[in-house]
Amino acid sequence: MLVLSLLPPSVPQPTTGWDKSNHLLAFGVLALLGVRAWDGRVAAVLAGLMAYGVLIEWLQGMTPTRSSDWHDLIADAGGLALGLLAHAALTRVWPGLSTPRKEPRA
Repeated sequence: MLVLSLLPPSVPQPTTGWDKSNHLLAFGVLALLGVRAWDGRVAAVLAGLMAYGVLIEWLQGMTPTRSSDWHDLIADAGGLALGLLAHAALTRVWPGLSTPRKEPRA
């Protein structure tokens, strides 16, 4: 995601067709995967991903072909919220998803 965020706009990239929905989708997926991977550390996952969004915007502001936009950070935060909602929906539909599997001891 970082590479795609820093490539010049002239380079063909996958897109939803609207910059803000790209942010919503990307950070929604990252939030869902992060919360699933680090169950019980939701605040740390969200803080880390928000810091990642800030880093991306800061780096974009340093490139000659991209610009930094605080509206992108709002879209990132919206994506984080959507990822949390997706996680809550998944665990409601499949309650077993919310409990980590334990490896048998040898």
